[in-house]
Amino acid sequence: MTDDDRVFKALADPSRRFLLDLLFARDGRTLTELESELEMTRFGVAKHLKVLEEAGLVVTRRSGREKLHFLNAIPIRQIHDRWIDKYTEHQITTLIDLKRTLEEES
Repeated sequence: MTDDDRVFKALADPSRRFLLDLLFARDGRTLTELESELEMTRFGVAKHLKVLEEAGLVVTRRSGREKLHFLNAIPIRQIHDRWIDKYTEHQITTLIDLKRTLEEES
């Protein structure tokens, strides 16, 4: 499985996207904090976090007895650059050309 495949798999689940949104809003949360935001077991949240970690979307750091979870947006940006940006470039170029043409006619 490639890195892109892992990211797409991780992003395919709404619970995992919600976890990423929580970490985007406030980084450095514990499993307990994240669990309190979802209607699922601690084990379920931990399982989703593991998938996100394996995809590189979440990194962890120990702080004393706590394990803190942080968002790593780099894989999302790489997906954007590889899969989204290249497909929208043509439309943007067309709009810029249209703007120039309209401005020249004015």
